[in-house]
Amino acid sequence: MTFSQQVKQELIKIEYEKSCCEKAMLYGMCLFSKSFSTMGITLQSETRDIIELCKALIKKYCNVDCVVKASPKARSFSINIDDEASCLKIMRSFSHEGAGSLKINFANFACDSCANAFLAGVFLACATVSSPQKDYHLEFSVPYLNLSKSLVTLLQEEDLSPKLSTRKGYNIVYFKDSEEIEDLLYKMGASNAMFEMMNVEIVKDIRNKANRTANCETANIERTVNASYQHISAIERISKLKGLDYLKDDLKAMAILRMDNPDASLSELAKISGLSRSGVNHRLNRIVQISKEL
Repeated sequence: MTFSQQVKQELIKIEYEKSCCEKAMLYGMCLFSKSFSTMGITLQSETRDIIELCKALIKKYCNVDCVVKASPKARSFSINIDDEASCLKIMRSFSHEGAGSLKINFANFACDSCANAFLAGVFLACATVSSPQKDYHLEFSVPYLNLSKSLVTLLQEEDLSPKLSTRKGYNIVYFKDSEEIEDLLYKMGASNAMFEMMNVEIVKDIRNKANRTANCETANIERTVNASYQHISAIERISKLKGLDYLKDDLKAMAILRMDNPDASLSELAKISGLSRSGVNHRLNRIVQISKEL
């Protein structure tokens, strides 16, 4: 089961305390279905439970009987209502009168929770969400431009910031911010999916921090090794050509300290010698310079 299917399964199991919220959910499913007009109402889904729920709610709130049909090999399920009388009956149940540009009729929201139930219905009708293991992306695929803009307005009123684009003739209302997706899942009632997404995000964050720390430590080790190699090469060159006595006493002492501690960082050499890190670095750089001058 995909993460998107998991969210939808959670949404269809919600038992609303108020009938107005349940009807608002049905409204979202119908309005954002494949088609919603007096010429025909078509609801389609890859999940039979969603279509069966829609069938039951249409009977309950619109008093219209529907037939669920399965595609070949049962890959998708649909309800097709093509008689004008039934279509008009359903549309009038949500105060939509015949022709005209489709927009959300906010008069269907009778209580403060209806908007969230409506969004759950919209999600069931036309939305998908990526697995948080792979990506953060939730989108609604809406066939009508004005309807997509109306959805954007509703989401903005819910303190969310969706983006709008087009793809293959459809208007895509989408989110790519993990926190906004989590907020929307919570508002719709998919709290289990929200917590799963948050847990994945926490694990990702811990892994990223661990990787950054490991990369930083690796880089530090590489710098220490490269610097040590440069120092020791210079000391060995001076020792071979002139002998360490060629160096001043403070540089000679630093050269011996470095040779005795080839794996030590500058900070560790500073602790051993009692000098500051910059003091150690200055003396070693001076030794390297003397080596180059020979």
